[in-house]
Amino acid sequence: MSKPHILLIYTGGTIGMIKDFKTGALKNFNFDELLKHIPELRLLDCQITTQSFKTPIDSSNMKPEYWVTLAEIIEKNYHDFDGFVVLHGSDTMSYTASAMSFMLENLSKPLIFTGSQLPIGDLRTDAKENLITSIQIAAVQEKGKPKVQEVGLYFEYKLYRANRTTKINAEHFEAFASLNCPPLAESGVHLVFNDHVLLKKKGQKKLKVHKNLETGILLIKMFPGLHKETLSHLLSWKDVKGVILETFGSGNVTNEPWLTHALSEIIKKNIPVVNVTQCSGGSVTMGLYETSTQLKEIGVISGKDSTTEAALGKMMFLLGKGIKPSLFKAHFETPICGEMT
Repeated sequence: MSKPHILLIYTGGTIGMIKDFKTGALKNFNFDELLKHIPELRLLDCQITTQSFKTPIDSSNMKPEYWVTLAEIIEKNYHDFDGFVVLHGSDTMSYTASAMSFMLENLSKPLIFTGSQLPIGDLRTDAKENLITSIQIAAVQEKGKPKVQEVGLYFEYKLYRANRTTKINAEHFEAFASLNCPPLAESGVHLVFNDHVLLKKKGQKKLKVHKNLETGILLIKMFPGLHKETLSHLLSWKDVKGVILETFGSGNVTNEPWLTHALSEIIKKNIPVVNVTQCSGGSVTMGLYETSTQLKEIGVISGKDSTTEAALGKMMFLLGKGIKPSLFKAHFETPICGEMT
C-alpha cells in the first residue's frame, strides 16, 4: 500500500513564522522549505505536499471570503489526498474550523486545524509538536479508510471536534477547550483515539462544498445595563438577516417587556434569533427559569450546547442555503455535523 498523502495548507498565523535572529522580527518562511525547519517530518510515514495562501492572513483579518478560498482548495485537491492539515492563527481558528464543518458536506477525510502560541523558530515553541501530531493524525488509517472523517482542531496534545472548540487562553499552550464534547484523541506516549466520540460516516456520499454564506448577522452579548435604545439601534439595521444572542447561564435574559417586544418584532419579520449561552460549557434550556420562558414563547431558537463560533457558522450556512423561515428553527436545532448534543 502507498503511503497516505497529506496536503498541508498554510493560511497564516504564528505557526508559519520564524524569527530573524539578527533583528528579532518575525517573518513568514517559505513552506517549500518546511523540512529544513522541521526535519522530524521525514520520520512520518506519509507524503506531505504544501500549499500556502498567496498572501498569509493574520487570523484577526480572517473572514468568510477566505473560508470560501480554503474550501475551494479542499475541493480541488480532495481526490488527490488522503487528509488535510490547515495551519491557521489561533485567535479565530474556532470560527474558521466551525464554518468549514458545515461548508464541507459529506466530508469523509480528516481536515485538521492547528497553530501555535509561539513561532516555529522560537526555542520553546509549541509549533513543532502541534504540526507533527496533526499530520500524523491526518495520516492514520484503519481498514483502508481514514480514522478521522471530520473537521478537527489539534492543540497541546488533544484533538477536538472543531465545531465544539473555543479559544480560552491567549498565553498558555493549552489555548483551546471543548467543554461540551470530550476530545477525539489524546497524544501522550501513544496516540489514543476515543472511538465512541468520532463521527461515523454512513455510505460514501460525494463531497458537496457550500460557498454561499450569509454575513448579515448580528452577534449581541447580553449584559446587565444594556439600554433599550442600544438594542433597538442594532436591530434597526436594514440588512440584518439573523441574530445570535449570547445570554446568561442556561439561556436567560432580563424579562423587562421592552426586550421581549424588540425580539418579537424581529422574529415577525422572519429574521431568526438564536439563543446561545455566554458560558464556556453547558447548554441553553429555555423555560427552565422564568427569565427565559418568554423567549421560548415568541419563537427564539435554542442553540442548545453549541458554541458561539459554531452557531455563527451554522447560521451563515443555513441562511446561505436559503432555508425557508418556517423550517429554519427545525434545521438549526437539529445536529448537522456533531456541533450540538
